[in-house]
Amino acid sequence: MAFPRRAQWAVMFLVTALPALARAQGTPASAPASVDTTLEAGEADAVPQKTAPKWNEYDTKVSTLRFGYGFLVDFATYSQDEDSKKQVSMSPDVGLRDFRLLARGRFKTARPFSWTIGYMYDGADKEWRFRQTGLQIGIPELSSRVFVGRTKLGYSQTKVMTGYYLWGVERSQTLDAFIPILGDGIKWMTYAPRLRIFWDLGFFAHTFPNKEKFAIYENQTVTRVGWQPILSAEKQEVLHVAVMGQWARPDGGTLRLKSKPGSYLAPNFLDTGTMTSDRAESYGFEALYRARSWFFATEYNWEPVHLNDGRDPAFQGGDVSAVWLVTGETRPYNAVGGFFEQVTPRKSVFEGGRGAVEAVLNLSYNNFDDQGVLGGKFWRLTPMVNWHLAEGLRVQLAYGYGVLDKLGLKGGTQFFQARLMTFL
Repeated sequence: MAFPRRAQWAVMFLVTALPALARAQGTPASAPASVDTTLEAGEADAVPQKTAPKWNEYDTKVSTLRFGYGFLVDFATYSQDEDSKKQVSMSPDVGLRDFRLLARGRFKTARPFSWTIGYMYDGADKEWRFRQTGLQIGIPELSSRVFVGRTKLGYSQTKVMTGYYLWGVERSQTLDAFIPILGDGIKWMTYAPRLRIFWDLGFFAHTFPNKEKFAIYENQTVTRVGWQPILSAEKQEVLHVAVMGQWARPDGGTLRLKSKPGSYLAPNFLDTGTMTSDRAESYGFEALYRARSWFFATEYNWEPVHLNDGRDPAFQGGDVSAVWLVTGETRPYNAVGGFFEQVTPRKSVFEGGRGAVEAVLNLSYNNFDDQGVLGGKFWRLTPMVNWHLAEGLRVQLAYGYGVLDKLGLKGGTQFFQARLMTFL
């Protein structure tokens, strides 16, 4: 059967990666700063930060080089009530969520100039595809930097931060439906440290003949503006508030918004079907508060879609999370980019420690029904635990209960999920 074969392959990869991680943890790592004020090209895309092992870094005459990888495998099974079974068919599964090769560096120039390359294997299509790849040039005179290439759009901190750093299993359903994970274009980013204000402005469009799955819009203008009224490295306290917007032209004059229920291996629960439209927007706000080992995060988004028949349905949803690092660590916050970074255990299991344990409670709500478009309504409550065995090695265990209101039925589903991930 396919299940044990894929599971065996995944375990073999993890076993192969463990010796490298063990060498990286050979000497105790100093705790990362609770507030980070640096950012290079690709830093928010899965190459660990300041405490990364030195053996994967090189210094040439032209540029520095740091290489890495990401590997993530999911396990999931479900328990459905009778109404849920009538709405959607689900079965236990294990699958490769992500496998990518990464590299980044800084050119030896007077002006800050960095580069990044990401190359990912798409298990669904069985193809290799470029992910975050491009050049970033610093403009310190304006406290700014400009990225050109394929990158995160800049909408929402959980979309900006790498998926390997997330405290939850997946991003919210509305974000997955409304906001593509990447775009090809140019993004201008600024941080005013005295005012503690950051803002991004990007323009993205189809530039390559091979269409990517994330390219549901022909072009997009995206912005995010945030303020950090509290930013104290000494007290390990952060308060972050931001608003964001996206103005987009659907690809080919049609748009279909769909999303899975917080499980990559599950089928889509929310689905508007194909809508004929040449204009859509997204608006949202987010608020994050961290006090040492605790932090709380919430976000809500709306997407009005202007249909050619004169209707203007608006879809909406968001989530709220409470997170506690039981073992006392603090999840670092990148002030320049406005996102959280990876948890580093005080003492990894390779050093005889217990790693870092993170308890999470998340509640999400989504409404994809409006003006005759019946995409469904869905809410899910998810308690879960993240065990960070070392920097770059994590196990996630999650239970979820969700209700889908669709097809005249309200179906309840229990989700039992596990994830193994390693990254460098």
